[in-house]
Amino acid sequence: MAQALPEFSGGKFTYQADVVLIGPQTDLDNVPEEHPWVKKAKLVAKPDQLFGKRGKNNLLYVNKSWGEVKKWIQERMNKKVTITQTTGQTTGVLTHFLVERFVPHDREYYVALTTHRDHDTIHFSTQGGVDIEEVWDTVVTLGIPMLSSIEEMDVEGFLPDELGAEKTTVAEFITALYKLFVDYHFTYLELNPFTLQKGSVVPLDAVAKLDDYASYQCAEKWGKIKFPQSFGMPQPTGEEDYVAELDERTGASLKLTLLNLQGRVWNLVAGGGASVIYADTVVDLGFAEELAMYGEYSGDPSTELTYEYTKTILKLMTKQKDPQGRPKYLLIGGGIANFTDVAKTFTGIIQAIEEYADHLKKTNVKIYVRRGGPNYKEGLAKMRKMGERLGLPVEVYGPETHMTKIVSMALEEQ
Repeated sequence: MAQALPEFSGGKFTYQADVVLIGPQTDLDNVPEEHPWVKKAKLVAKPDQLFGKRGKNNLLYVNKSWGEVKKWIQERMNKKVTITQTTGQTTGVLTHFLVERFVPHDREYYVALTTHRDHDTIHFSTQGGVDIEEVWDTVVTLGIPMLSSIEEMDVEGFLPDELGAEKTTVAEFITALYKLFVDYHFTYLELNPFTLQKGSVVPLDAVAKLDDYASYQCAEKWGKIKFPQSFGMPQPTGEEDYVAELDERTGASLKLTLLNLQGRVWNLVAGGGASVIYADTVVDLGFAEELAMYGEYSGDPSTELTYEYTKTILKLMTKQKDPQGRPKYLLIGGGIANFTDVAKTFTGIIQAIEEYADHLKKTNVKIYVRRGGPNYKEGLAKMRKMGERLGLPVEVYGPETHMTKIVSMALEEQ
């Protein structure tokens, strides 16, 4: 907002981003040197870890000095807490806090921008704050159809008359905010609350969701943004971080979540939907505790990226043998691709398998392949030849075989 609001409002709105994000590695003694305003202003401190209802969970520290805020954060840093939200209770470790300038105010407004399949929606209320759900009948809504622009909409007309003289200012702000919302590829943006101060808009709290598929085209606008884990989730491993970095380099999709390093079933699956189906099939066959990871590659990634992705999975898979000497299973699966070049992606997979062939033999890995799509015959032929050349147990099937049949083939012998 600090970067883009002046542009989208024609210079009418600016936002002075007096905020500091504090993490486990932050030297609190250096904060006043880098941000002198924290010593001069009253402050607000709160966790910044993808959960709400902080006030109701006694995690909002308001109108305090830097000394008080510093002590409050030190007492809570790296401490486990259980928070209660509308979705239930979640336990996690507090690691990141936001410190911002305290802004005295009388009025609190609410605005939220949301995306849907065929339109966007703007929600507004003059009764913003922690209890917005309880006063939802005060919220007014404006729908913006697909391919329509905000200039075509009567933004001021949909706002409540009780805004009085501030109605025009709020309408102009919402218009600029929506332009930012679209241009920066947000899928959700909520300011709850925001206030008006001497004709200027002051956001007091925000919830934002970005479309990570737009990261490659919004790199300059977003800067070095890092998508955090949901509160209560374990910190990502180095391999998960590496795959996330690979994912950011491309318009294709590369995902990896490690579930159980000791697991014997490793799915190297093309397609987000197929990856879910393969994981469900493993569970349905009674092997949930053996499912090592969840992941997918899709959107026609390059040979190089597929190689790096596969190599990361094989590195994890071959770290240790099964303690009981049982085989492990690498399931290279997927549906029938629309546009992913099967031969090209299989070339990357084969390069990685060749590099890890000795490790795969020592770990007693059996490989099952099922795939269809552009150039699938060439890709499957390469897989068969690879198995013969390297002396690896590889079974290869095309689209004539049911998509998840290789899962039961691998696991039924168990």
